[in-house]
Amino acid sequence: MDVVLAETSIGITELKKNPSAVIRDAGADTVVILHHNKPSAYLVPARSYEALMDVLDDLQLLPVVRERMASWQVDQGNVIGMSREELEQIALSVPKKTARVAVKTSRS
Repeated sequence: MDVVLAETSIGITELKKNPSAVIRDAGADTVVILHHNKPSAYLVPARSYEALMDVLDDLQLLPVVRERMASWQVDQGNVIGMSREELEQIALSVPKKTARVAVKTSRS
């Protein structure tokens, strides 16, 4: 049995009839698209997708963080002392991530 990771589902045939209405009615919810009563795709709101991409970007940094932490433990003289307020100021001054835009076009 396939796991369905959304509270709302719609058949692919129904989606084809009026995709704009499905998107509008979904609002901020994720909709699972079913093909022969099995999940074939998820319709995810743009904000949720963007947040997911940010999390994935952050997860890719974990090996770098672990490596740096290990090197700092070896060489304690390489550690820079910093207060929470200083870190917050640095975080606020870093520009936000820019959106990745990849448009795939096809010509019939």
